[in-house]
Parts: sequence; structure tokens; C-alpha cells
Amino acid sequence: MSSSCSVNQGGGDKPSPMEQRMKARENMDQIPHKVIVMSGKGGVGKTSVAINLAHAFQKAGLRAGLLDVDIHGPNVPLMCGVEGAQAKVVEGRVMPVSTPSGVKVISMSFFLPNRDEAVIWRGPLKIGAIQQFMSDVDWSDVDVLVVDTPPGTGDEPLSVVQNLGPTLDGAIIVTSPQDVSLMDSGRSVTFAKKLELNILGILENMSGFVCPHCGEETDLFGRGGGERIARAMEVPFLGRMPISAAMVAASDAGTPLVLEAPEDPAAVVITRIAEGLMAQWD
Repeated sequence: MSSSCSVNQGGGDKPSPMEQRMKARENMDQIPHKVIVMSGKGGVGKTSVAINLAHAFQKAGLRAGLLDVDIHGPNVPLMCGVEGAQAKVVEGRVMPVSTPSGVKVISMSFFLPNRDEAVIWRGPLKIGAIQQFMSDVDWSDVDVLVVDTPPGTGDEPLSVVQNLGPTLDGAIIVTSPQDVSLMDSGRSVTFAKKLELNILGILENMSGFVCPHCGEETDLFGRGGGERIARAMEVPFLGRMPISAAMVAASDAGTPLVLEAPEDPAAVVITRIAEGLMAQWD
């Protein structure tokens, strides 16, 4: 990794892991609501869900933040339209980058010299960076923070949960209808339960594809698996989200679907989830 990255750099006395965790908890406590978005495996659209959920909150009137803790594959900025931005430090505080609609974003991407730079770090460095994102970033004007994690149950989601603990509102687990994804999402449920993390629900993504030309619907990856695993593991089921060509186009263009095409079926599902959570918080 380039030495120009300011995360995990700097001199002076480094705080102990416990001091860093306490500082992170104190800083994050000022955010009223925090939601972590997880998946058991990659390629199920988890980041698209996290980005659109944050923008759905913002559109509904909350001041939303988006924390990207995928250290090795920080794609959130590209999909939010802020790729290439650099985080600024003001009076010792890291300032989040604002998307065009006002969502505050922090990602490893903002500390890299270019988009092709590889982050070749082991666990301790990743954990340290995530703690800095929590402790050193100015989240003072955020009402709800959405945390996008890499797939699996490794260092990144574990670090988030251990640092935030009971202050997290809970986890949304994204799966596709395929058996292999369902098996992995079951592991995410077990992870959450072992850490006493509230499970807000399972969302089945890629649940059917509607041809934009003829309107015929095809279940490319099956259907109903997310609901079955939710029922079997006794957690809420948040709904099914179809494959959306508009979602792909919006993500590549850096414009969240809930803003670009709010009437799209996938956008409608995410908006409904955001509204449901807000209703619980009132």
C-alpha cells in the first residue's frame, strides 16, 4: 500500500486497542441509528442495497451516513458518484465526503492515490483502519449510519460489531435465492446471534428477472429461498428484490436507483425497508 495513505499513518503516541475502541464507541454514540448490511457470500448485491438504503433514508428526511469497511474492495464511492474524491482533515477530524444528495461517505478509496491501488493488509491493520473510521471521522450531523461490510464473517464485520456493540440497531442480511448463498447467509445469521446482534431481517435479492422488452419474468436463480431460510432460522423476512437492469446502470453511473428510478421494483423494495425501519424508530 502506498505510504501516502493517511489511515494507520502518523506519529505520536498511538492509543491502546482498548482506548481506540472507547474513542470509537464515544464518537459513534452520537449517531442515533446504525444499521450494518451483511452477506454470507459475494455477488449478491449487498453494496447496492447498502447504498440505496442510505439514500432512501436521506430522501425521507434523515441525515444519512455510509461507512464502507470493505478495505480491499472499496466500491461505494464509485456507485455513489464520488469516486476519486479525497477525504480532508480539519482540526484533527476526518471529514466525510458528501454525495450529490448529501449522504456522508467514508471509504478506504478516499485515502488511496488511485483507484487501482491494492490494499495488501493483514487483519490488525484492517481493524485499526476501521476503528479510525469510527473514532476519527466527524459523524456529528448524521442521524442514521449504514455500514457496508465485505462478504463473510471475518475481521471487518466482527470489528464493526465489537466496536459498536449494543448501539447497533441491527443487521440486514442480503442473499440470493441460490442454495450456496442461502447456506452462507445462514452462517451470517449464526454470526449475528452469537454476537447478540439484532437481526433486522433477510432480503432476497436477484429474485426473478423481468424482461424489459416483453415483460416475461424468469427465475434465473430460483425464488423463495430467502424466505425459507428466514423462517427456518426464525428471523424476519424483508422481501424479494428482482434483478434490475436499471440498478446496474444506476450503479455504474454513480446515481443510486432510489433517486434515479424510484418507481423501479427494486427501488420500491428498498424504500419500503427504509420506511419500515423509520416507523420502528419513531
